[in-house]
Amino acid sequence: MRRGKMIKHLPSYERGSSIFQSLMDIEAQEIDNRAAYIENFIEQLLIDTATWGLTIYEQELEIKTDVNKSYEERRSAIKSKLRGMGKVDSSLIKLVSDAHTNGDVEVTFDGRINIEFISFYGVPPNKKDLEMALEEIKPAHLDIEFIYNYLTWNEFDEYNKNWNQWDALNLSWDDFEIYKEVL
Repeated sequence: MRRGKMIKHLPSYERGSSIFQSLMDIEAQEIDNRAAYIENFIEQLLIDTATWGLTIYEQELEIKTDVNKSYEERRSAIKSKLRGMGKVDSSLIKLVSDAHTNGDVEVTFDGRINIEFISFYGVPPNKKDLEMALEEIKPAHLDIEFIYNYLTWNEFDEYNKNWNQWDALNLSWDDFEIYKEVL
């Protein structure tokens, strides 16, 4: 496509030349490569689309780079660290916790920091990263207590489904046990 546009800009007597067509092929490829490079670079400027750029964010924020973690986990840690800069209060702790859990938490204080995971059941998959992020921003004299919710039999019965209906949903155990919105 780019090649065709470039050839249209040539004088008519050069458009049929195999030499100029070869040059246009090479130049079009170089321009496409450069455009792809620029697009990839722009993606690195946004945390949500960064890949190789995550390492730079982590170095800047003094987060230990762990390439064994998924991009999403690394992005969550970066967002959490960025959100964790400022006065520590319940809204800051909520922002940091929400970033790590990709869900919703409720934060209360009663001599300690209570964090309840309200948008899903069970323990969040990257709880350890959340604990480390909170340790960095919370006052040293306050402890953190995590409150988990689990599906009870009464809640399960309220869905009014028989076993065949549950089987038809084809849920994994994690889907079934952890995420309320799946049910």
